[in-house]
Amino acid sequence: MTIDFAEYVNCLELEAGHEHREALESSYHEAARVMSPRGLQNYLEGMRALCVLGRGRDLVLTYVGEMPGVAKEVGEDVIPDVVEALMKLASHTSGTVLTLMMASLPLAAQRLGDAEVLRGYLGLIHQLAGKAPRGLRPMLENLDELLAKLTLGGLRRWALWGAQAHARDLDGQMAYYGLKSESSRAVLRKERRGTLFVDNQRKLNFYLRALWGRAFFMRPTSGDYETRQGLRPFIEEFQIHVPDAYDTFHGIDGIEIYRAAVAHCAAHLVYTRRPISAEQLSPAQMKFIELFEDARVEYLAGREFPGLRKLWLSFLTAKPRPEEEAPEIHPVMELMLRMARALLDEHYEDEESAINAMAADFRARLAVDPYDSAISWNAGVEFYNHLSAYGAIPGLRVLESWPIPYRDDNRYIWAFAEADFGRGVDYQPASQQVRKYVSVLEMVNELDCELAGDDAQEIWVLDTPFYLDQEGCTINELEGKEPISEPYHYQEWDYHVQLYRPDWATVIERRQPKDDPEVMDAILTKHKPIASRIRHLIDALQPQGIVRKRGFEEGEEIDINAAVRAFIDIRRGVMPDPRINIRITRHVRDLAVVILLDLSESTNEPVEKDNPDSPTVVELTREATGLLAWAIDSIGDPFAVHGFASDGRHDVQYYRFKDFHQPYDDEAKSRLAGMQGGLSTRMGAALRHAGWHLGQQSAQKRLVLLVTDGEPADIDERDPQYLRHDTKKAVEDLAMQGIYTYCLTLDPLADRYVARIFGENRYAIVDHVERLPERLPAVFATITG
Repeated sequence: MTIDFAEYVNCLELEAGHEHREALESSYHEAARVMSPRGLQNYLEGMRALCVLGRGRDLVLTYVGEMPGVAKEVGEDVIPDVVEALMKLASHTSGTVLTLMMASLPLAAQRLGDAEVLRGYLGLIHQLAGKAPRGLRPMLENLDELLAKLTLGGLRRWALWGAQAHARDLDGQMAYYGLKSESSRAVLRKERRGTLFVDNQRKLNFYLRALWGRAFFMRPTSGDYETRQGLRPFIEEFQIHVPDAYDTFHGIDGIEIYRAAVAHCAAHLVYTRRPISAEQLSPAQMKFIELFEDARVEYLAGREFPGLRKLWLSFLTAKPRPEEEAPEIHPVMELMLRMARALLDEHYEDEESAINAMAADFRARLAVDPYDSAISWNAGVEFYNHLSAYGAIPGLRVLESWPIPYRDDNRYIWAFAEADFGRGVDYQPASQQVRKYVSVLEMVNELDCELAGDDAQEIWVLDTPFYLDQEGCTINELEGKEPISEPYHYQEWDYHVQLYRPDWATVIERRQPKDDPEVMDAILTKHKPIASRIRHLIDALQPQGIVRKRGFEEGEEIDINAAVRAFIDIRRGVMPDPRINIRITRHVRDLAVVILLDLSESTNEPVEKDNPDSPTVVELTREATGLLAWAIDSIGDPFAVHGFASDGRHDVQYYRFKDFHQPYDDEAKSRLAGMQGGLSTRMGAALRHAGWHLGQQSAQKRLVLLVTDGEPADIDERDPQYLRHDTKKAVEDLAMQGIYTYCLTLDPLADRYVARIFGENRYAIVDHVERLPERLPAVFATITG
């Protein structure tokens, strides 16, 4: 779609070829990758607003270039907030400072990591512009160092302290916000937090994924505007919200607190099957029920992962260090802490017999049905009634001041109207079929039915064919199904969370039907002129053996003629030519190639839409592959011809028409002749499997030559960007293994995506599909010559 930029940015030069227009077009293409149509419209309206603002072209161009990066980090919903913040600031400061703020905004978005926290940062900038406008520029210039050490709350306290201390000292403001004064450094050291969430988010994602094998979405919160304690963790909309930083707790590092907090919240998400009713409960009673519900999910998690119980227990047994000031704890809060320890540690004996009895009874009930949240409800009310009998229940403020930092506020477990627990249900993996290799005697003696259905729990396989004498063929050829391979599981890249989904796609090797091998031989006759040109390519690409080149100062042999001339020059008193050696070059091709064919349903369509008699894409692919296979076989390079199609991530079908160890004979030709198209195109998994086959080859150079007629797509993935990013990641992963990937695409619109997936100079676009048989061998010669 063509955008009329003149409608939005009349303050820029938009002539063709002007740097302003080039910047606009490139940034808009980048924005289109990360924004929805609504986000793009807000992006364009922001350009218009900043042009009308009249604070210079640099501000508009900086907004155009940097806003896609901000949207990529925290989402497109912040675009109106950013534009509004810039327009508010325009009345307080200069256009240069506005430009500097916009230029540093991607860094702020990356370090803060959440849209709501970024909105708080914009509010801080506006507040500071009114109190210390001279400090904005030096603060923005040092934003990288500040956000590497401070949370948003710490940055707020540091900035407002400077504004208050240097309210009338303009030079002092410049020094303070430029980190040049001692007071600035001192307050920075005081506000610096121990462990920042943004530095450990990826590690925590891996940590939870390793435990439960599923993705959990985490977001930082910045509630520590006034206190150093910050918000407690909480779960909302099935996302885990944790403080943006943690200080050390009684000698326990911040990263350990993060691990304990996210694992505890994840346990709630995994093991909470129904909400708890809050009807007829007081807020104090709810706090006691939460104590036992926390223990219930930790019991279930600890039963699966015993190390988590040890991690959580370390917080309940930790004591303040000598240099730390011991906090004052209400007696009832101390009893609740002891109860929490008794519930988590079955070997702990408390001095209060009632606590031991309640903890033992709670664990006994959990042993019967650990998923019944009514156990927590009954135990919490019982403990509350036990303490209230002595008139010892404190106020709600005391009960809310839970001193253990890793536990959440439990808003997730209560049955409020807006909660929809059904959305949090994750899939349960289905049981997998077991393939068991047996002998002929076991097969004959034990089986009542030799043919298994798709729902069979166990498949028996013979290492050798089971021939039927009376039929002259195997039982599989007579009645069975086409054999398939063991499943191969491959990870996929999720660009939303920037993590791999482990064992996400399943590749199964299948066979396609055979046809007459004469079909492949007829291709050479049909394309005789092209085959003649290919013969010249073959002669140029074939190894030339040993080549001797003269005229080198160093080499393997001496050039006698040149040596004689040098001696003559020495006798004449002339400086001799030192290049008297011959260098021997061995021309040896050490290349292994996988020709990977996209055999999706779209390849069955005719090349000319209006002419049903025209050849289909799969027929032209077969012809081009036949010519290329003949050429490579003549050169002598080891090669394989494979294909793929997919029916969702659980069934990526991979076809091996010819393998490296197989000759290009009638067997391989019959499989190529029977080539058929169908299903979808999960390209990343197929590339990884082709790379696995190439990895078994000892060649110095390894190439995957992909022939496709469209972009990656599959029936179970609606986001068009997901499979593109996964394919790009697969190409990068193969490159790290020394495997070069080249794409020959038949999609005339591939300019939109193919360069981003495969990289520059790693693809070719065939605008006219009927020229594929001619182009494919030529492309191979170009990239391997």
